[in-house]
Amino acid sequence: MNPDNNQLTNQFLIAMPGMQDPNFSRTLSFVCEHSAGGAMGIIINRPAELVLGDILDQLSYNTGSEIVYRQPVYHGGPLQPERGFVIHSDNSVWDSTMAVSEHISVTTSRDILEAIAKGEGPANILMALGYAGWGPGQLEAELSDNVWLSGPASDEILFRAPAEQRLALAASQLGIDLNLISTQAGHA
Repeated sequence: MNPDNNQLTNQFLIAMPGMQDPNFSRTLSFVCEHSAGGAMGIIINRPAELVLGDILDQLSYNTGSEIVYRQPVYHGGPLQPERGFVIHSDNSVWDSTMAVSEHISVTTSRDILEAIAKGEGPANILMALGYAGWGPGQLEAELSDNVWLSGPASDEILFRAPAEQRLALAASQLGIDLNLISTQAGHA
């Protein structure tokens, strides 16, 4: 693999119906980074039993916006589940921001949460706790084994589609109905 090869960055990973790992069964992940060193993604369709207001309250950031307060928080993955990740729709620079594309970034610093509470944050956000990670070559091997499908990320799915529809919508962008795929993988 070319060390500069990041073809899966800013892509969706669609868990195939035969996915056995309960951490990823029926998930849609957003790939934030992919390189020869591995990959990092955030699950975007598994809501936690928290809303953004719960986190803002813990940090003593008061918000007057019911819309911000009620925004769902997602289980982003099994790694560092206590750490927050904000996927957002602009490349504003916060204390700890990683650009994923020209218009999507991921921020892990508290300053973005304070700005969101004040109504000064990015227009589109998705808050997750934890992330998913793959070692060098691991994700490529899983794709080769038909564990995942990959496809282009979409702002509509990422920020606006209901969580329970995101997986099917991402698959339908590829012309695939996951309900029609067998859970048994085979190789010729």
